[in-house]
Formats: sequence, structure tokens, C-alpha cells
Amino acid sequence: MLSRVLPFACYMAFIGIGALFPTDATEPSSNMILWLYPIKVTFVAILLAFYWNQYTELKEKPLASPADIGLALCVGLLVYLAWVRMDFPWARQGEQGPGYNPFLAGSNLGIALAAIRLFGASVIVPIMEELFWRSFIIRYIISPNFISVRLGKYTSLSFFITVLLFGVEHNLWLAGILAGAAYNLLLYRTRRLWPVILAHGLTNLILGLHVLVKQEWIWW
Repeated sequence: MLSRVLPFACYMAFIGIGALFPTDATEPSSNMILWLYPIKVTFVAILLAFYWNQYTELKEKPLASPADIGLALCVGLLVYLAWVRMDFPWARQGEQGPGYNPFLAGSNLGIALAAIRLFGASVIVPIMEELFWRSFIIRYIISPNFISVRLGKYTSLSFFITVLLFGVEHNLWLAGILAGAAYNLLLYRTRRLWPVILAHGLTNLILGLHVLVKQEWIWW
């Protein structure tokens, strides 16, 4: 249990720490939050590496079929397309912040920070979140002995609770609910975690590229 919970808890703890920093760009200390993200993903990556041998669901059938890959890519793309259209004021939690603009640290450092953010969002975060939500929580709801539950087993209770909690985790709760439902359905279809990680990673990668191209930092 700890191997799937601790990386996620670490990530959320850093989000809580980040909320203590000012978001006003006129405040010199506001730029300190830019360095919090590299620290955060580094800690999470270390925890994932430390527990890697315990993630048996990532070792079974490591190579996805072409059909699974194609389905995962479609799901990842569709979630991105929906995400950027679901920023309704009533579908947000709290105030909309300015987002993460790495170039507030300067052009050269900004490039490095943007690359770290893109890597963290598209590689580290999908692995960490899917191990927590789609490997642990969705099975733990079915049985506290979650390892004994077949990956991809469907129950109405585990589906809806996971989707709702995944939505609440995100500032855009409605978009989060939609993404959670899509990733759950992909898990049920493939009964494997790697396709879900691939879909989640693609969503975050395209969203990150969207942010950098359009400079719409609110999505970060």
C-alpha cells in the first residue's frame, strides 16, 4: 500500500506547500514557487524508483498490443481536447490562479524549467497518479486486500468514487471527472495499467505543448 500512496502523498504535500507562496508576479518571492516543481518531481521520482520492484502491475505484459496503444492514444487526445474546453467558472474550485510560467525566471532558466515541467507532467505524474488511482484506490474500494483484486475489475461503487475523487483532486473538477471516467474505462477495456499511463501522459504532454505554444500558463 505504502509504495502506491507515498509518492502521491508527497506530490500533494508539495502542492500544499506551494499554496503558501504568493502568486503576485510583483513579489520577488513569488518566483520561488518556480523551483518548487523540480524539487517536487525529483522527490516523487526517487520514491517511484525506490518502490519500483513492488509495482507488479507494471511488469506483467509490459508490451501493449497495437490495439491498446492506439486506443490509449485516442483516449489521451480526446481528454486533452475536452480539458481545454471545460474551464467554465462554475466548474472550477476556488480562484483561477496565474498558472506556472517558467519564463518568469528568465529566458535561459525558463527553458530548463519548462523542460522539467513537461517531463514531470508527461512521465512522472502519470505513473504516480495511475499507481495511486487506477492500481490502488479503485481496487482498495473493492477489497482492502487490493492486490488480490484483478486489475481492471469493474464495480459501480469503485468506478464512481474513483471518478469523483479524481475530479476533486483537480482545480477543474468537471474536466477531472471526465478524465477520470475516460481513464477508468480504458483500464476496464485493457485490464492493464500501462495503456492508462500512456493515455494520461499523452494528455499532459499535449496540454503542456499547448501551454508553451499559446503561453496560456493557467493550464499549468
